[in-house]
Amino acid sequence: MKKALLIASVLFIAVITTACINNIAVQELNNKAAELMEKGDYDSAVNRLQASLDLDSTMHQTYYNLGIAATKAKKYDVAIKAFEDGIKIKPDYPNFYYSLGVAQSNYSEALLEENVVNEETQEIEKKKISDEDKAKAGELKKAAIENMQKYLELAPNADDKTTVEELIKEYSESQTEEAAE
Repeated sequence: MKKALLIASVLFIAVITTACINNIAVQELNNKAAELMEKGDYDSAVNRLQASLDLDSTMHQTYYNLGIAATKAKKYDVAIKAFEDGIKIKPDYPNFYYSLGVAQSNYSEALLEENVVNEETQEIEKKKISDEDKAKAGELKKAAIENMQKYLELAPNADDKTTVEELIKEYSESQTEEAAE
């Protein structure tokens, strides 16, 4: 009996120690990512935050920070997934919805951008926008509107309420114009 109790105690201590070490590693990765974001190195911040999620995928703030970094790095698919995954953990966090809406709107605009920079020559070139990109941009804009509205629903007294309402109106108008084209 004493031997079983000793083994159980050792296993319990090992689990607790591992959890503590894991939390320290996650916090270090998150802190380093914050430093990288402050310096404008969003790609590296995205990598750090993804590594942090590999260690602990339960922290909603890590998903939020990943979404912000990925949006700034123009990795909109990564940002959207991060915000959506964060919403699964903490669906009542209003900033997820606002930031998700911003990422979706930015992605929509990127899909419809006619001028692109050629990576090799650094010259501006015209891009033909496919019907598929137009359709996806419309879906993204619609989702952005819904997420901004959800933000206002969860944070009805937000300081930026008027600004968000103006964005919703702008997104709605641009969606109407794009549908008319």
